[in-house]
Amino acid sequence: MAQPTQLAWNTDLIKRYDLAGPRYTSYPTALQFDTEHNEIDLIRTGLKTSDVHAPLSLYIHIPFCAHVCYYCACNKVITRNRDKAQPYLDTLYKEIEQAAAWYGNQRIVNQLHWGGGTPTFISDEQMQELMTHLRHHFALRNDDKGDYSIEIDPREASSNTLKTLRATGFNRISLGIQDVDPRVQIAVNRVQSTEDTQRILDEAHSLGFKSINMDLIYGLPHQTLETFNKTLDTVIDMSPDRLSVFNYAHMPDRFRPQRHINVADLPSANEKLAILQSTIQKLLNAGYVYIGMDHFAKPTDELAIAQQTGKLHRNFQGYTTHADCDLIAMGVSAISQVGDVYYQNEHDITAWSAAIEDRGRAIRRGIQLTKDDHIRRDVITQLICHFSLDTTAIETKYDIDFFDYFNDVLPEINQFKEDKLLSVKKDKIIVSPAGRLLIRRICMAFDAFIPKEHTTLGYSRII
Repeated sequence: MAQPTQLAWNTDLIKRYDLAGPRYTSYPTALQFDTEHNEIDLIRTGLKTSDVHAPLSLYIHIPFCAHVCYYCACNKVITRNRDKAQPYLDTLYKEIEQAAAWYGNQRIVNQLHWGGGTPTFISDEQMQELMTHLRHHFALRNDDKGDYSIEIDPREASSNTLKTLRATGFNRISLGIQDVDPRVQIAVNRVQSTEDTQRILDEAHSLGFKSINMDLIYGLPHQTLETFNKTLDTVIDMSPDRLSVFNYAHMPDRFRPQRHINVADLPSANEKLAILQSTIQKLLNAGYVYIGMDHFAKPTDELAIAQQTGKLHRNFQGYTTHADCDLIAMGVSAISQVGDVYYQNEHDITAWSAAIEDRGRAIRRGIQLTKDDHIRRDVITQLICHFSLDTTAIETKYDIDFFDYFNDVLPEINQFKEDKLLSVKKDKIIVSPAGRLLIRRICMAFDAFIPKEHTTLGYSRII
């Protein structure tokens, strides 16, 4: 397998192929989820098609934030009233109990993630209580060998919080940084000192957290190539195990907080490309491996190892090493992947709470996968995780002739070949170093739900 750190920057190709498109945390993507699917049918299909002996991945959504970050596109509730958390948690416990009755079956939980919002909005005691409920209903590990992670706002976490998290079983944390430049922080309403971040980092290391991720965003107001390089230098000195460097997508019509951002303060498209190019080069020079899209990891990190050994996977939690897990997601707007189904909870917290209280479930929409969905999902997952595709393996698994089945895709594949984004051999499609930065665009060719004229409203741009 080709080394994933091999990249080639081609500005002309990037500009030509920089459309809007899915991030492929699922296929079909959430835009294809349908409210017409009966929730009981979705659950029954999930139970029927799930491997009851396979391990589980759990996701818990905590939607509360004390402060609004103007760039944010997450489903959240902005409030400084901490008393709002307990009623939410009390309802969440009922959903946990019901989900465990369906899917628990003493299946080992190899992966756990709390996201938000800001999970550290809740108190240390509430964190302990939530973890106790999870342990009571699901078979959480006690040997520290699982991937148990939580998103942390350094402004919201104390040393006692980190001790509580470690004591209850968490061994990975993800820190939101975005940018260390004060002018950028003020413009997006997230003022966070480097000292606070370093304090959390040092305490996490001393407590034995085994992996630390940091999130950055490029394309924010007042960012320039020079200022973002300084942010990168600061972060590289902190030496996180993983880095996510996201492209800011300005969609104020969809995300109300973004209306506070002055469009005139955003970097130009050319400046953003320069920032991205510099970011990739600086992180590669610092020894990080390019995992794909906006993710980087140290060569010793499990993500990098999984990619090199062909075991990397992708789901609603992003890149992961747990391809064998069903994903059971709980909380408002959470998305589950169980057997042959995806389904998403109610997006509105009031509707979610009422549904859980009324019937123990709050499924709003979903989809049941067809054979065609499975074929295309396997193709897209291989490409987006490993930058290569074993076409013979797909043929054997699904009893198809690959190039006959994807005959309508051949014109795009040929164009990709002509532009040297990939090469096609007898039984392999191999994405080139230039194509890796455009892997989302290559995957779009195999997406049956995207019209060939690529009208992709609702998605962010690839670069």
